[in-house]
Amino acid sequence: MNEQLKAFAVAGGLNEEEIAKILGFIGRDPTIAEIAAFSAMWNEHVSYKSSRKYLKTFPTRGPRVLVGPGENAGVVDVGDGWAISFKMESHNHPSYIEPFQGAATGVGGILRDIFTMGARPIANMDSLRFGSLSHPRTRYLVNGVVAGISYYGNCMGVPTIGGELVFDPTYDGNCLINVFTLGVVKADGVFYGKAAGVGNPVIYMGPATGRDGMGGASMASAAFDEKAAEKRPTVQVGDAFCEKVVLECTLELMKSGLVLGIQDMGAAGLTCSTFEMADRAKMGMKVDLSKVPQRAANMTPQEILLSESQERMLLVCERGNEEGVLEICRKWDIPGAVIGEVTDTRQMEMWFNGEKVVDLPINLLTDEAPLYDRPWAEPAGLAERWKVPAFTVGDLKDEFLGLIDDPSFRSKAPVFQKYDHMVQLRTVVRPGDGDAAVMRLLETGTNRGVAMTSDGNSPACWLHPYNGAFNIIAEACLNLACVGARGIALTDCLNFGNPERPDVMWEFKEVVAGLSEACIAFDTPVTGGNVSFYNETAGTSIQPTPVVGVVGLVEDCDRVAGTFFTREDEAIVLLGCEDFSFDASLYARLKTGKVCGFVRKADAKRHSALCELIVRGIEKGIVTAAHDVSEGGLLWAIAESVVGNGVGATLDNVGTEPAELFGEAPSMAFVTVPEADLSCLTLMAEELGVQAVRIGTTGGDTLNVKGAFTVPVADLTAASRKPL
Repeated sequence: MNEQLKAFAVAGGLNEEEIAKILGFIGRDPTIAEIAAFSAMWNEHVSYKSSRKYLKTFPTRGPRVLVGPGENAGVVDVGDGWAISFKMESHNHPSYIEPFQGAATGVGGILRDIFTMGARPIANMDSLRFGSLSHPRTRYLVNGVVAGISYYGNCMGVPTIGGELVFDPTYDGNCLINVFTLGVVKADGVFYGKAAGVGNPVIYMGPATGRDGMGGASMASAAFDEKAAEKRPTVQVGDAFCEKVVLECTLELMKSGLVLGIQDMGAAGLTCSTFEMADRAKMGMKVDLSKVPQRAANMTPQEILLSESQERMLLVCERGNEEGVLEICRKWDIPGAVIGEVTDTRQMEMWFNGEKVVDLPINLLTDEAPLYDRPWAEPAGLAERWKVPAFTVGDLKDEFLGLIDDPSFRSKAPVFQKYDHMVQLRTVVRPGDGDAAVMRLLETGTNRGVAMTSDGNSPACWLHPYNGAFNIIAEACLNLACVGARGIALTDCLNFGNPERPDVMWEFKEVVAGLSEACIAFDTPVTGGNVSFYNETAGTSIQPTPVVGVVGLVEDCDRVAGTFFTREDEAIVLLGCEDFSFDASLYARLKTGKVCGFVRKADAKRHSALCELIVRGIEKGIVTAAHDVSEGGLLWAIAESVVGNGVGATLDNVGTEPAELFGEAPSMAFVTVPEADLSCLTLMAEELGVQAVRIGTTGGDTLNVKGAFTVPVADLTAASRKPL
């Protein structure tokens, strides 16, 4: 390989070993366009070359799973002939470089993944993690990311109904922007990204291809350094109004029966869509790159292949139906062009201005992509992390007020109010009102709904990746239960540092193992997801941050619960484990200035029983509010339930030891029930083997911890409304 080709290959992210492998496969020097294709398909972001070995261990099947990993998004049956399609993706690197467009195109990309399956998107959630509020770049990133998400979701008419907002120094150099999207599709109307049928035309649909987003996938597979800002041209530029039209055009094409297979052009652009569609069908493809609509002058074949211009689709139809497809495109004023055809050669052949520039076996870029078994090693000093340094507890009221002064307690309303969360008129539980969001499944003709939650816990996964990951899914299932839903499946977004570091690979391996066990324990198979490596700047990696998006079913949307106390004089009942500890708690972190303590794994049997109890209580109409006890401990969670509606509480049956008030433990929640229904709840708890203890009563304008202190609800509300 000459030096020019080699330099191009290295710039595209290929290493010496991979270059040698390519030469060995094809037995000749590749063209520049072929190098472009290899660099796109073999990068970490597309090939999962460091993670595939472990991802195969996920449980992916279940009675409701219609489509699992490998397609654009998973699909799960929800009954009455309908299904939901959902997926979680990251756009971390682009959002750090250019927050508005990075976040906007992250939303646009995952929306395309959903409607490519034939589903109409009905909900977005975002899981956002930024550096500390004191970091000079944090507010700039927050403002840009929130504006980008708002712009794209609002223009598309898809509500953003919840998510997470976390500030932590581990993300000072790498913000995490994970988006979780769900759509509704007929169970027998799912589309697949396959290029089937010899001689069938391959059609490009969408805006013309430009030079924006060049090398975006490769950029996502590299760590940052002080020159990160120079990568701005790799960030895609989105047009949400255009994608709205593309969405409607795509769904009409599907309804028309003219489309056989379809794939969006996301990471790696046209390269990925052509190779993956042909590979899924075990077919080949001939493509004339000269026929690809281009908006930039004098584009080269490699630029056309690597461009990640947004809002573009690739589809295959029956031969003879080309004009019907193009006519619908013209109706929606969407450019369309026949650029190739399907073959049975299992070869990708591409021409440009009459010259063949790509001639490669498709499996070389898919099945034969590198698969690394990277070395892993437990990080040094892990046991030291589990020790909680001694600290002095002060006045309990002062300690409580200091705890809720943390930004985590503050209302996220200034963020989610920028999103339209009521468009489509499906939203039952709105952002901030419950532990999960609930949307009506209007298509089913029933009162059934789907619940969604996104959850992560990087401190717990840094302390104990296996147990921490297990508990994330446990908490997500409990969050669903607290609105009245039973979890049925999940997607994930696994955010980690540099996989070439043995400690990072150990974290990844342990997290995947913990997630896998939890998926089996809670019957929530994985239907797809995303791995984001190289979240590292100047040699410093983020803490391991797996995020899960879990979906559940609500049988009756008129029987749901929220977080906030709604009525006076109702019993507050603590459910589940009461083994409080400062281990891995926010309180200990604030007192000692470090993440510390041992993470205990939730007991799956007890946890499942707790979830079932809460759901049954909500379905019977006796549970009026429900909230899990997690970050910040019991008193923190009670305070969160108080501030929503201004209904106070008196806690007259809780301990006054700091660990009981501020400590944390898995598998705990509290509910409110009318006095007349307390015995019914108690009986159900006994039947399920769940510990249930009445700890207080709702009402008044204070939070009164008897024997300890009293805080006016107005003061708690003010603390929650402090600006972020």
